[in-house]
Amino acid sequence: MTQLWSSQIADNPETFVLFAFPWGQKNTPLEHFKGPRAWQRRTLRKIADHIKANRGQMDMDALRRAVSSGRGIGKSALVSWLILWMLTTRIGSSVIVSANSENQLRTVTWGELTKWATMAINSHWWEPSATKLVPAQWLTELVERDLKKGTRYWAAEGKLWSEENPDSYAGVHNHDGMMVIFDEASGIPDTIWSVASGFFTEKILDRYWFAFSNPRRNTGYFFECFNAKRDFWDTEIIDARTVEGTDKAVYDQIIAEYGEDSIQARIEVYGEFPAAGEDQFISPVVVEDAFKRPKYKDLTAPIVIGVDPARGGMDSTVIVVRQGRDLVAIKRYKGEDTMSVVGHVIEAIEEYKPVLTVIDEGGLGYGILDRLTEQRYKVRGVNFGWKAKNPIMWGNKRAEMWGMMREWLRSAAIPTDRQLKADLIGPTKKPNSAGTIFLEGKKEMKARGLASPDAADALAVTFAFPVAHRESRDTAPRRTYSDRSVVATSWMGS
Repeated sequence: MTQLWSSQIADNPETFVLFAFPWGQKNTPLEHFKGPRAWQRRTLRKIADHIKANRGQMDMDALRRAVSSGRGIGKSALVSWLILWMLTTRIGSSVIVSANSENQLRTVTWGELTKWATMAINSHWWEPSATKLVPAQWLTELVERDLKKGTRYWAAEGKLWSEENPDSYAGVHNHDGMMVIFDEASGIPDTIWSVASGFFTEKILDRYWFAFSNPRRNTGYFFECFNAKRDFWDTEIIDARTVEGTDKAVYDQIIAEYGEDSIQARIEVYGEFPAAGEDQFISPVVVEDAFKRPKYKDLTAPIVIGVDPARGGMDSTVIVVRQGRDLVAIKRYKGEDTMSVVGHVIEAIEEYKPVLTVIDEGGLGYGILDRLTEQRYKVRGVNFGWKAKNPIMWGNKRAEMWGMMREWLRSAAIPTDRQLKADLIGPTKKPNSAGTIFLEGKKEMKARGLASPDAADALAVTFAFPVAHRESRDTAPRRTYSDRSVVATSWMGS
């Protein structure tokens, strides 16, 4: 008890997991395992960071973390560790666990919890049942007698839900700590998520909400955690092939059998939500390939800055910096007024010395553009509703710029940025009867639960105008720059 309740272990779930289970010990189920996998450690460390950052604070938020992944990466094991850490180190705390079905909860989630509880160094503390894990009677008597602390709500409960009667899901409010875990969260209805938020009304440090799932639906609250509600959740998308200890041949077979851009590959392997279908404008595979490419670092390529100003609400002002086939930087700002945004754009111009800065002049953009022009910065505005240069193919300027960006992505190098990816793959294409392509608008995307594609729009406007290819400043021979977004030698020339 002295060790488990020490701050070194109690406030560090990763240390708890390494201490509490017999990693590498002979004649145990963990004989051939050294510890948690890297992705599991990242989640455990998020809790430690949350505790360290918020201890002693009067105004703090709950830690909300959602993980979307391919199958077989060890989600149920992590769920078990989180439950055992919470109950062991937060005396009197409550854990609520729900899944997409009763069978998943009883057979998979609780079966895994029972296995890990049996292996724990303090296994004698707990009495497991079909959907509950409660402290042993001797422990509750000890805590009540010596610590003068109530133990009525000290337990983990596998809680079933009813979509027809969501209010029945409501439960306790616990000052000693509250954790809610959604296993296979993609299958839990929105109404249950809404009721579950009521568990966190107490302003205490130990409030945790975790959602783990294969991304089987491109609608619903779990989907929105990565899109429209992403500002409220810490999210991670995990490709199962990147997780140590998994059978890579299984994933290769899924890809070979169904195709690399199939629904099966996205859900079971990449941890990606199903695409909108044939109407999706940019494929997730195209973006993932761009993540993996090393930077070209072509110093002769022109630098262009793109700006997509916020239109209020949850939208962000985004500034991107592109040099040839490299996306150099993404800067996001929320809740800024016009003059503050002007200041941020000037900072980016002074830092990166672009050939041109392009601003979406719709909404607040015109005021930003006007102020920068007054200060003699080389900026141009673009309106997404303008007529395209190729009006037979593209319905407006926005669709045309996105088309050029899509071609650029096929050979580009971009930083691994999951919000950018969600923005890029979010909009659908909407061809008219003549085959001219329009893109889904921001209001339509929000109606589907998707966030405004601010970063992608900021990147798209860097393709609005031609700019000149700039000479290298060193003495080395000039290199040839090839970019699908460059027409001849001067596309994007000023």
